[in-house]
Amino acid sequence: MSDQNYSADNIQVLEGLEAVRKRPGMYIGTTDVRGLHHLLWEIVDNSIDEAMAGYCDSITITLLDDGGIQVLDNGRGIPVDKHSKTGKSALETVLTVLHAGGKFGGGGYKVSGGLHGVGSSVVNALSTRLEAKVFRDGKVWEQSYTIGKPNEEIHETGKTKKTGTQITYYPDATIFESIEMDLETIYTRIRQQAYLTKGIELSIVDKRKDVGLSKYRFYFEGGVSAYVRHLNEQKNSICEIISVDETEEEVSVEVALQYTEGYSDNILTFTNNINTHEGGTHLAGFRMALTRTINAYARDKGLLKEKEDNLTADDVKEGMTAIISVKVPEPQFEGQTKSKLGNREVRPIVNRAFGKAFATYMEENPNEAKKIIGKSLLAARARLAARAARDTVIRKGALEGLTLPGKLADCSSKDPSISEIFIVEGDSAGGSAKQGRNRETQAILPLKGKILNTEQARLDKILANKEVRSIIVALGIGIGETFNIEKLRYHKIVVMTDADVDGLHIRTLIMTLFFRYFKAVIEGGFLYIANPPLFKLTKGKQYRYAYSDEEKDAIILEMGGVIESPEDENSSDNALHGDEADENKKKIPKIGVQRYKGLGEMNPEQLWETTMDPEQRTMFSVSIADAEKADKIFDTLMGPEVLPRRKFIQENAAKAEVDV
Repeated sequence: MSDQNYSADNIQVLEGLEAVRKRPGMYIGTTDVRGLHHLLWEIVDNSIDEAMAGYCDSITITLLDDGGIQVLDNGRGIPVDKHSKTGKSALETVLTVLHAGGKFGGGGYKVSGGLHGVGSSVVNALSTRLEAKVFRDGKVWEQSYTIGKPNEEIHETGKTKKTGTQITYYPDATIFESIEMDLETIYTRIRQQAYLTKGIELSIVDKRKDVGLSKYRFYFEGGVSAYVRHLNEQKNSICEIISVDETEEEVSVEVALQYTEGYSDNILTFTNNINTHEGGTHLAGFRMALTRTINAYARDKGLLKEKEDNLTADDVKEGMTAIISVKVPEPQFEGQTKSKLGNREVRPIVNRAFGKAFATYMEENPNEAKKIIGKSLLAARARLAARAARDTVIRKGALEGLTLPGKLADCSSKDPSISEIFIVEGDSAGGSAKQGRNRETQAILPLKGKILNTEQARLDKILANKEVRSIIVALGIGIGETFNIEKLRYHKIVVMTDADVDGLHIRTLIMTLFFRYFKAVIEGGFLYIANPPLFKLTKGKQYRYAYSDEEKDAIILEMGGVIESPEDENSSDNALHGDEADENKKKIPKIGVQRYKGLGEMNPEQLWETTMDPEQRTMFSVSIADAEKADKIFDTLMGPEVLPRRKFIQENAAKAEVDV
């Protein structure tokens, strides 16, 4: 049946920046806290572009006490003369017209980042107010905007000897879930940008009333080498930092790497200061040069025997921390989020630049070269041992799903999109979970005790651990060379442990396993943490659950009870005496408070209605918002060094909370 009223009048045309406000997710990805901070990255990236072009060496970010965010640089200043096509000033054009800027040819920038050239105008569109101030040609120029529309023409407001641009904007609370900027998120990102743009000074000033004035300054002359040193500060290295900084055909290549005694690798790639977390051609060129150079040196020096196979890319990256940063005039990214570089010409350039420098280092530092190759050979042997262990399991049919772990109570559904698995601490909690679950969609896998610390183990040792192997087999995705996220049997993997110290330790061990070996599960949004209650409050036949001490106290008051404290007992002002006190006590209903020390104390019905019922439960979704930060935290908590772990626990124990 057709709608006869459907005509040209039904086609909506969004003028100017209206499209951005209508569909903000199309331009900044999301309207949660990540999208909020994305606005800041877009303004800062414009200043970074000035720095990469050689016109700026100072950028200051200020969090104002009235909710505004201000970015000031000492670059050339956005042009203020009239644009020939728009008839507006260049400043107004940049701030109000999508895809307008100095990044689309015409000599504005040879190298730039930004959100496909729509950054400044998108920030303007998603702000209640934006104020632009330009210092250029000895004059100060200003213009303000309300929800993306100019309030007045650009006008001169004074004289100046400096140059640069200052943008102050106020995010729109009707667009974003929250407009509260997180200082640590800004701190981490700005520090990263300072490493990637050596010689530039980046500062953060926090003037918000609730935090007090705080200032941070970042300046790294060492570039990505300093970045690697920072990432490895808690690790034991086996060689010095190896670096290269070359330019070929207008493509700048900066690489730094260092091997440590650890087993996991940490390789970060950037294009024009944008984190390409899915890699791309620059990463391919690096890996090609790394593997070829190590194999050639090992063969030439007799460290790799004729009958032995060449080392693989996985063998030579074990324990390595590396930063690959390229500056490309015309970057081609795959996808709107710029997560993967696609320029074919970059791969051979990185291959040649790094391969030559790395080969020279190996020849000039034979002792370190021998350590690197020795570590790679051990990794190769471990890989073969792990393959043999996997083959043994495969022969039994486990990894193919034919023989699932004995303790696994599987669900009847074979549809991963509606299937859940609860990884539960202990047989007692596992028994309650098995009885209380929805057998069609919920599987239960109890674990016995603490699993292996995978931060300090190679894959062959991991596969030998019964509890870890049970998790691998139950999920059905394999591990290492056989990993395949498409075979994931459950699209909700819920870690359900007690809220005590042992439970939190087990949770951390499980999270370490996923972070190091199943990162795609976290990135896909499949990993969760259960949130069981701490208290059951009873008043007659009525009962409620509380998930914190604060919530417990609030519920007691709602039920008509009172919260007793030493202060209450000793207070003479409100004290009642004799018959009056006894009569008052009779009026206060008795509230029963049960404190759950562990999941095993709940019967199946209680565990279902509080923690497993999709209609009532609350769970935390685990995400990797900042891979670098996560890597350092896991290394601190689960690595071999005791002092950093002790310091971290002492500093964070009092303010610990689930942050997912």
